[in-house]
Amino acid sequence: MAIVRLSDSMINQIAAGEVVERPASVVKELVENAIDAGASRIDIVTAEGGKRLIRISDNGCGMARGDLELAVERHCTSKLTDDLLDIRTLGFRGEALPSIGSVSCLNILSRAMGEAHAWQITVDNGAVQPARPGALSAGTVIEVRDLFSRVPARLKFLKSDRAEANAITETVKRVALAFPGIHFTLGGSDRGTLDWPAGTIRDRIRQILGREFLDNAMELETEREGILLSGLAGLPTFNRGNALNQHFFVNGRPVRDKQLLGAVRGAYSDFLPRDRHPVLALFLTVPPQEVDVNVHPAKADVRFRDAALVRGLLVGSLKRAILEAGHRASSEGGAGMTAAFRPGGMKSPSAGFAPGEYQAPFGYDAAEYETAFSGTAQSTARSQHPNGFGERGHAYQPEIGSFAQPSGNAATADREPGEEPLRHPLGAARAQLHKNYIIAQTERGLVIVDQHAAHERIVYEALKKGLKEGLASQLLLIPEIVDLPEEDVARLSEAAEGLATLGLHIEQFGPGAIAVRETPALLGEVDAQALVRDLADELAEWGSAQGLRDRLEHVAATMACHGSVRSGRLLKPDEMNALLRQMEVTPNSGQCNHGRPTWVELDLKDIERLFGR
Repeated sequence: MAIVRLSDSMINQIAAGEVVERPASVVKELVENAIDAGASRIDIVTAEGGKRLIRISDNGCGMARGDLELAVERHCTSKLTDDLLDIRTLGFRGEALPSIGSVSCLNILSRAMGEAHAWQITVDNGAVQPARPGALSAGTVIEVRDLFSRVPARLKFLKSDRAEANAITETVKRVALAFPGIHFTLGGSDRGTLDWPAGTIRDRIRQILGREFLDNAMELETEREGILLSGLAGLPTFNRGNALNQHFFVNGRPVRDKQLLGAVRGAYSDFLPRDRHPVLALFLTVPPQEVDVNVHPAKADVRFRDAALVRGLLVGSLKRAILEAGHRASSEGGAGMTAAFRPGGMKSPSAGFAPGEYQAPFGYDAAEYETAFSGTAQSTARSQHPNGFGERGHAYQPEIGSFAQPSGNAATADREPGEEPLRHPLGAARAQLHKNYIIAQTERGLVIVDQHAAHERIVYEALKKGLKEGLASQLLLIPEIVDLPEEDVARLSEAAEGLATLGLHIEQFGPGAIAVRETPALLGEVDAQALVRDLADELAEWGSAQGLRDRLEHVAATMACHGSVRSGRLLKPDEMNALLRQMEVTPNSGQCNHGRPTWVELDLKDIERLFGR
């Protein structure tokens, strides 16, 4: 078969398949061009999810006639020198405008600074029309109409108008987060209008991710070997069911990089289950020569020259921030608790319940409670009930220091705390509810602690400390010989000293085998063959044997769960207060090993609002 030269139209359509995946891709490319043009305001309008119309207006530097005519040709750009490793702009390939024009009707109206009038050019599905004068005060307006209308094979793969509009919204959000100094608006017939005025990075994060994220975020500011990491990362207890709220930026470029996602997953692995994801907005500033952004035409992936350095910086910074957060927990628990007490949040006896639906308070069975709130029996029941009001109108106080309660009572109470315990972050224990929840009074309000979850974290952190300081090992009666390729043996031999600190003692046994002499005692009976082969695979792929540490930490977490204070155990006042004090000095005690909060706080102001005070 003879080799032929493809037409320019076909070349542009092939390029469009890489650059223009969907309407959101068009918005991304055009908004990045506006940012590179120095715009301080960018307005985006869409219709039918961007399939019928995309209009991007900016107040940037604009283009003269000659530049406008070159802009719609392939591989024409003002942003790139001869050095592909020194890219300091968002766009640089010179493919976006001709690619978009090959699969849509593209109209560009632009006026350069100092020009007498604007110029306009149209590209109709690859056919370039001559430039002509136009009317515009300043900047550039780009309209993309009928995207893929003449490429039905591409059009049928697009999703619904709502789905495409949502994808555009997510794209604009990511770009807006990266450039808080630019005023963005997003509107159109297929959506409500979003308006994000220019401001600080915290202002923009509040606009897009919400104030609640700011209230539950840890601030990061770290530098290592010329690479700067900054931004905000959510507390482990402030998590979501997917990773859509994880935002990464490399030199101002929004990216969805697997290396960065994996590093975050590793940093939070000790605090979150696999199906939960943290919320974060992290900014990496890297010397241009240390990162390759020319990996893919869509520029969503990057490649770092020293990936291990970036991963170590990210994981170390996140773990240190979580450690410094101490016993801090998400404010979502307290907000949810307040909402549950508000009208409509929970039922009252007067609202009416189906038989057996209402769970009576402690001290009553259900029938007795329903009787107490019916007719004249209500006042009598209140005066007789041990937690009701007596003759003087004062709340009943159980016997000081006693945990013995009336029949059916699930609460215990302590004596009135002094001023000193109240100054502690988690206050002083006042009661134990349902043999699992500690009620503590603080200067700000009250705290409810899950005793099992809290103690589980305390025990786990103690076991982790043992991991860092070195673990006991168990000697095998007969060394286990594992046959491996020579390159795996060499890698394991180099890592032998580090593995020994985790309780795994190995040594080379000839050119193609490893002898396992001791295994970590924490693992109990272990398949040494499988363990060593897994570690060899990890060393080959990642250059580190993280799997053994992960396995040990998983065992430690299981031991902590089984060795901690169980739910249903009655605690004495001293035990409850001791647990609170331990929580205050234990790293990461705000969440258990499964990512759930160990305590929630209800502010006194919220309590007073519940009673209309």
